[in-house]
Amino acid sequence: MSTTPTSSNKKFYPTALALYFAYFILGIASSIMGQYKTEFAKAWGASTLPSGAIDVSMVVSVIAAYGLGRLIAYPFAGPVSDKVGRRVSGFIGMALYAAFFFGMISAHSMWFAYGVGIMNGVANSFLDTCVSPSVMEIFPNSASIANLFTKFAITVAQFVLPFVIGLVATANMSYKAIFIGCGILMIIDAILVLILPFPKQAGKTPANGDGTTAKPKTHFSAASIASILIGFTSSATFMIWLNCNQELGISYGIKDPSVLQSFYAVGATIAVLLTAQFIHMGLKETTVLILYPSISIVMLLLCYFIQTPVILYIGSFVIGYAAAGGVLQLATSTTVGFFPDSKGLATSLVMIASSVANYAVLSLAAYLTKATGASAPRMIILLNVVITLIGVALAVIVKRRSQGKGNAEAAKA
Repeated sequence: MSTTPTSSNKKFYPTALALYFAYFILGIASSIMGQYKTEFAKAWGASTLPSGAIDVSMVVSVIAAYGLGRLIAYPFAGPVSDKVGRRVSGFIGMALYAAFFFGMISAHSMWFAYGVGIMNGVANSFLDTCVSPSVMEIFPNSASIANLFTKFAITVAQFVLPFVIGLVATANMSYKAIFIGCGILMIIDAILVLILPFPKQAGKTPANGDGTTAKPKTHFSAASIASILIGFTSSATFMIWLNCNQELGISYGIKDPSVLQSFYAVGATIAVLLTAQFIHMGLKETTVLILYPSISIVMLLLCYFIQTPVILYIGSFVIGYAAAGGVLQLATSTTVGFFPDSKGLATSLVMIASSVANYAVLSLAAYLTKATGASAPRMIILLNVVITLIGVALAVIVKRRSQGKGNAEAAKA
């Protein structure tokens, strides 16, 4: 089938650009709180620790609320996108993101901010269920590449953010300027989504001979459950690092730990491009699910034992590559392979597992920050190692069952 664009889908290219731009802003929203933990903690009346540092545990808890919001919204966001329309789902997501940016800088208490953090997760869920299906429908002949570039948009944003933070600081502007700018941009994007054309949605589940809707069969095997759970472990690996590396950098003597974000984003961006090429050349997705988390474990241990700034620069790049460069997306595609008649269900299950990770693991990180004080950053590394190791074990189960299935099919042939 030719991949040459037709005149019928060229008219949707501005829509695709608007959707990718929304993911660019999403990338900023998902990491900017981690860059300003001290500022937000002060605004919410945080106490000072015996070491003299501001207790930022409440900010980590608010970041964790993002996962709770996603968990709450995913069961509803999917049906809204499928039954009401992609445009509606996208507009809801963008409007809520604008409310998040404006709401967070208006918060004067941790609990108000916590509610805004939940709204951030709800916004993410509605945007997910709009953007991924939409770009795959706009580029039907290269759907997987189109979806992969949603991750690319996020990593580019996370690379650019530290430079924006530097410019704002140099201009003696408040950090709130970034939030205001992003909120305005998201409002403009939401208006564009209301105006721009969307492609016809993919067909619904086929009907039976008697006219009733056919119900897809789902069977949960040990491998499929393991594949779903990788959504938890893979998300935990990069979310813990992304939101907790600032304090680690300071403890290791880095004057401007926000630079770590750039190394992380470069690694993730390169990984998206290289991994797609490797898989195109024949590397199995299940092999990546074992290899990349294993690399993350080695790097995390090096960051634990070697307490120098240089190792964190290297570590940020490697963690960005091996943890945030598409493992979650490959876990999703692998899970879809176990449920070929229920692709939406499979995707939702992996993303729900990802949402649980965001909430549960960052909440645990917040507890460790409060309970262990100055040693918290290195304790959180060990927590990350344990979770990522579990992810490798799950991936081994998936690969063995997949090989067994492949061997059985070969024997039948």
